[in-house]
Amino acid sequence: MENCIFCKIIKREIPSDFVFEDENIIAFNDINPQAPIHILLIPKKHFASLNDIPEEKKEVLSDLLLKARQIAKEKGIARTGYRLVLNTAKDSGQEVFHIHLHLLGGRRMSWPPG
Repeated sequence: MENCIFCKIIKREIPSDFVFEDENIIAFNDINPQAPIHILLIPKKHFASLNDIPEEKKEVLSDLLLKARQIAKEKGIARTGYRLVLNTAKDSGQEVFHIHLHLLGGRRMSWPPG
């Protein structure tokens, strides 16, 4: 998608503070962190939201979750706890329509979240 900010980050058209990259996923620090650790994980292939991932591409979701778990371990928050947030569509608060997973940690989280 030519106007997608996350696609531009993937293509290095917009600088970002990268935490991880492989052939399928990129992870970077959120520019407006809501916790001491706030990392966004996105697939390199563009899907607007969870609603747009076809069943035959379900590995995109497992890749995101397993990589989030690995990054949480590397950041030292796996044992104390972390939150994963995946907003889907406008009413959820999704602002960038390229599926992305928020990894938040480094502080105690409250409930309800929003």
